[in-house]
Amino acid sequence: MQKTIAQLKAQKAKLWKRVAYELERVTRKRREVNLSRIQRVANNNEVLLVPGKVLSTGMLSKKVTVAAWNFSAAAKEKIKAAGGKTMTIEELLKAQPKGTGIRLIG
Repeated sequence: MQKTIAQLKAQKAKLWKRVAYELERVTRKRREVNLSRIQRVANNNEVLLVPGKVLSTGMLSKKVTVAAWNFSAAAKEKIKAAGGKTMTIEELLKAQPKGTGIRLIG
């Protein structure tokens, strides 16, 4: 985890510095986001970033890409069943180092 935080801090984009700050927090203060919240705030084909854990409470019908530090197994299944994609923060950093087109939620 420390290696990932160091990689995030080395980036120029403010988004990645914010994510590094969020991940440095103690575990009990990290963000936890339910699928019901993603359903409310997301648009189809949007890239979302959760600097914490995605939980499976609620239903998801939108095709979204969700990157997070951790996912519950049921949340991964529901996202994939809705036609979406899950990825780690490191994978998203490699795919979009400038941080454009990414929405931070929590």
